[in-house]
Amino acid sequence: MAKRESRSAREPFEREKHVYHSREFEELVKDAIRFFNGSPVHTIPPPVRFHGVGVYALYYIGKEAPYAKYSQLNRLAYNHPIYVGKAVPKGWRQARRSHNVEINTFELHSRIREHSRNIELAAGIDVNDFRCRFMIFDGPNSDMIGTFEAALIKWTRPLWNSCLDGFGNHTPGAGRFEQAKSDWDVIHPGRVWAERCKGKASLREDVFNRIDAYMKNVGELPDNPSSVVE
Repeated sequence: MAKRESRSAREPFEREKHVYHSREFEELVKDAIRFFNGSPVHTIPPPVRFHGVGVYALYYIGKEAPYAKYSQLNRLAYNHPIYVGKAVPKGWRQARRSHNVEINTFELHSRIREHSRNIELAAGIDVNDFRCRFMIFDGPNSDMIGTFEAALIKWTRPLWNSCLDGFGNHTPGAGRFEQAKSDWDVIHPGRVWAERCKGKASLREDVFNRIDAYMKNVGELPDNPSSVVE
């Protein structure tokens, strides 16, 4: 006997019935951004190893081209990160993790430390010209990590998250070195594994031209952080 189709499955499509609206969510994002912007700024890596997972931002304060504008923007307040990232608990993508484990892990500190090592290896930049701030999410709040990272990237539009890709890349798995070297590695050579990539990479001149064009608009932030929530 054929199954009967439910009445609700035969209803005409109305988009509005599928759209979720929440003023509380918008306020939560604004509150998180305010907290993040008020958190202390540290060198990279942070001076003390700490437990936790969460979201972080890296700020450039040096005077080297093509990033010198960041130094001017961050002179009075660190509001313009060059990179935003997250550190999540192991098993996060498969929902295989315990909130109790998140408190005892060093994922966030380790991720920032990994970035500091990559910068130390890279040509054209100095790790002493970078600062960081971070926001730790404990317990059930860690479910917000991905959401807040996305909101912070959308609000601040960091260069290394958008125009220049590859900074957050890891060593490719076995047999995957046929891919091209990232644009970040093209202008900041030094990571040994990146030099093994055999694909056709971008030209340095083209990458620098894109950065120069992008940097002309860096420094303009929305007046209202809730604008990152659509």
